Amino acid sequence: MPTLFHPYASAVRAPRFALLAATVAAATLMLAACGDNAPHGPPQTTPEVGVETIKPHTVVSNTELSGRLSAIRVAEVRPQVEGIIRKRLFTEGSQVAAGAVLYQIDATSYQATYDQAIGTLAKAVATANAAQTKATRYAELSKIQGVSRQDYDDAVAALEEARADVLADRAALKTAAINLGYTKVVAPISGRIGKSNVTEGALVTAEQTTALATVQATSEMYLDVTRSSADWLRLQKEFASGQLQPSGADGAVVHLVMEDGSTYAHAGKLLFSDITVDATTGSVTLRCVFPNPDGVLLPGMFVRARLEEGVNHQAITVPQIAVSRASDGSASVLTVGADNKVAQTPVTADTASGSDWIVTNGLKAGDRVIVSGSQQARTGAVVKPVEAPVETPVEMPATPGAPATAASAAHS
Repeated sequence: MPTLFHPYASAVRAPRFALLAATVAAATLMLAACGDNAPHGPPQTTPEVGVETIKPHTVVSNTELSGRLSAIRVAEVRPQVEGIIRKRLFTEGSQVAAGAVLYQIDATSYQATYDQAIGTLAKAVATANAAQTKATRYAELSKIQGVSRQDYDDAVAALEEARADVLADRAALKTAAINLGYTKVVAPISGRIGKSNVTEGALVTAEQTTALATVQATSEMYLDVTRSSADWLRLQKEFASGQLQPSGADGAVVHLVMEDGSTYAHAGKLLFSDITVDATTGSVTLRCVFPNPDGVLLPGMFVRARLEEGVNHQAITVPQIAVSRASDGSASVLTVGADNKVAQTPVTADTASGSDWIVTNGLKAGDRVIVSGSQQARTGAVVKPVEAPVETPVEMPATPGAPATAASAAHS
């Protein structure tokens, strides 16, 4: 059936379509306005970094070297005469005094030789006295021609010969006494005696190569350590320029680190350095001496010596984590200038002091070094510096010229 046109229905729908179109247009305008005013992202802020302001301070220059201890005096006990050991008069490992009898060698034959020398000397003295009397009498008689000149000369010659015999026999007696004394083998020095290499009944000779025992004076101990000649030359220059000063009144102070990691209670001192550089290793030998009143230190013990080479009263240090190193080993730090801009500053930092590097060139008092937040710092960028304490990383002690850590390598 065909649809019939109703004039009233068309009049009713027209206002509704007009209202809908107006609403859609208004919504479109509102959305467009909101799109123009919507923010494009969070506002830009200045990155914040932690800095440490350089302040020169006192640093003690230390070097740790290892070596083995040795006694200040060592004496091998050897026999001076041949014979059979009758007694051993000491306890192995005990303390002995100089002159104490250690061994008794059979002295029977040496006593007999000594007694015979006494008799020979007495006979020579008697002969010399008789010759003296005869020579005196002949001297008086020769004045009145009571004896011939030849008899007088023979009497004087006999007197001189008798006197010479006395001198020879006295020397023989002294030799016999010395050999008799050598049958008592004594300690040449005071110290601690080691094990005995012979027992009672052993035959010993004056020419034997094996020592009977060894005595070591351990009241003080030596420690010989080596260091490179280049380091020694650097120290000499630093002392000459006044950058370093002696750490002790008598020179360098030395501390011992024992095998178990403990520090020895008594500090030692540096005695001298060798005047010759080892051609093979390029090093010089340093000798240190340590007191040993309690006998804790033993010869041959392996120890480490912490040598206080000198004191730098104007040292500049930076945390190791703030130093980055290039592939060629050159070091640099990130600094913040007066305009708060970041700059990469080359430095010379070859010596460690605890968890810091000692900087000898490139920084001065008042410079601000970035120690944290360096990931946000770029060279030439403006940052917000904040004075912050240094976070000390847990790591092994550094040595001169050590490679950069992972954190510092990120700066390079």
